Amino acid sequence: MKTSTPEFLQKLRKFVQDEADAQYRALDKQWSHPLQERVAKGWAIEGLRVEQMKNGIARLSCATNDSRFREGDLVLLHRDNPRDPDSLHFDLQYDGETDLEISLIKGNEVFLASQTDGWVMDQDWFDSSPFYLDALNAVADTNLGRSTILPLLQGSLTPKIDYARYERAQKELQNAGLNESQIESVAMSYATDLLHLIQGPPGTGKTLMLAHLASLLVKDGRRVFVTALTHRAIHNALNKIAKVDSTIPVCKIGEERHTGDLDVPNFETFSKSRFGENSGGYVIGATPFARQSKRLSGVEFDVVLFDEASQITLPLAIMGMLAGSKYIFIGDENQLQPVTAFSASEATQTSIFNYLSGRGNETMLDVTYRLNDVLAKWPSRTFYQNELKSSEESANRRLNLSPEATRWDFVLDPDSPAVFLDLCQENTTVRSRVEADVVLELILSLLMRDVSPEDIGVVVSYRAQSRLIRSLIRRNLMDSEITNRLVVDTVERMQGQEREVIIVSFATASARFASQIADFLFQPQRLNVAVTRPRTKLILVGSHNMLNADQYDESQKETMDVLRDLINSCHHITVPNGVLD
Repeated sequence: MKTSTPEFLQKLRKFVQDEADAQYRALDKQWSHPLQERVAKGWAIEGLRVEQMKNGIARLSCATNDSRFREGDLVLLHRDNPRDPDSLHFDLQYDGETDLEISLIKGNEVFLASQTDGWVMDQDWFDSSPFYLDALNAVADTNLGRSTILPLLQGSLTPKIDYARYERAQKELQNAGLNESQIESVAMSYATDLLHLIQGPPGTGKTLMLAHLASLLVKDGRRVFVTALTHRAIHNALNKIAKVDSTIPVCKIGEERHTGDLDVPNFETFSKSRFGENSGGYVIGATPFARQSKRLSGVEFDVVLFDEASQITLPLAIMGMLAGSKYIFIGDENQLQPVTAFSASEATQTSIFNYLSGRGNETMLDVTYRLNDVLAKWPSRTFYQNELKSSEESANRRLNLSPEATRWDFVLDPDSPAVFLDLCQENTTVRSRVEADVVLELILSLLMRDVSPEDIGVVVSYRAQSRLIRSLIRRNLMDSEITNRLVVDTVERMQGQEREVIIVSFATASARFASQIADFLFQPQRLNVAVTRPRTKLILVGSHNMLNADQYDESQKETMDVLRDLINSCHHITVPNGVLD
């Protein structure tokens, strides 16, 4: 039975409110635990000292940091009571284990500077529900919402293709260096009047395709809004647009502290950019929230390009859709989905990409320029109906190692692009010292054989394992330049990135524990993201004992079958407890 518009909107409002309530309750419960327990579980850091406070940036030090925090997290600084109204709210900018740098969002920095020692850091939270609810009210109350956005979402409005524009785009793109599926996706997106979805499996050149689409639209005088869930995704898109066509006026609207690796100009507000004086086309990037604030309030666009759309919820998508009247969603339902604290109805817990897919207004990119032929086989067979193929350049690519010999060469062997290294441990949960030690040994061996640090990535499931591995790297390499170039992070942070070599540390060996979190740890989309980051070499480090999780919970059999299939597709090497003979 089709849901009416009022019912549809009410479900979305309920989802937003329930999600906010669930997030607050979870954090409030976390704050209620004694400090000693919060520290032990990685929820807090105690004994922080203020080394410097200047221009809203605080530099802190501590004796021990076993927290789950990572750069970009919202954190709270207080004197042993996270509910204290005088607590200060920060953005964690840099985490160097015992040295941290945080950027002030809200609070009295004079108070912080006056009390040097004895600070505690806890997780913080920002209630974004008012922004979502305002967007839902706007989509219900505006003509754009009632005539276009809601009918599109509910399936009562069907996009149409202008085939003259389609053929013109096809001709213009013939010499752009794009493959057939990329050209088809750009042409269909360019020619549609309302909506198109582009499925982009790993390494298929989504960002390059997006840049060429933006270029065509700007040449037509269109004002293009590029948005995504993360600043990183927005930066990647804007940087690529500027690289593909340096004549395009392009900038980002947002806070300076979020510019990071952005290569195009950034302005705090649209008015400061002076793009409003431009009578032709241009590209502006920002998060959907910018449209709900003074940064982009009242600014209209012709086309909205959503990158990494599989991570965008329906309410967040609506927030972005209000910026224009034509929508291109680029994503992959086989990669990470939105992270929510509360699940409401089927319609609201899915991403906008999943919600709109299957209606016929979509194309798929089918050539991966990242994965070699061996690495592409499992994801192609498991997720992409065997349609994903390696490009001619990447198919025969193998790991290039210098002649020096190491103890771990039998694992690094370029002729085995995918390896499962079974350490046979039995009882580990969110942290494994044996795995961490082996990961360190593999990294040192790769460096000895002239693999560059920036070509090595370690993917972990838990922040505790990430921090353990990073601490071992720092202690053993003693070279901050190299350690800063090595990436050790969770699957969520690694989506969209690639490396020559990827080492995956599962950490969990306890089958009973694995059965309790299999939906998270071994979720097929998470596995897909983890194993599609490398160009030439994938090393899975774990224990065969984790594969028995469905013996404790039969409902996990389908999930565990996917993991077993992945392991079986790899060359299996057994090194009990990581000890070499």
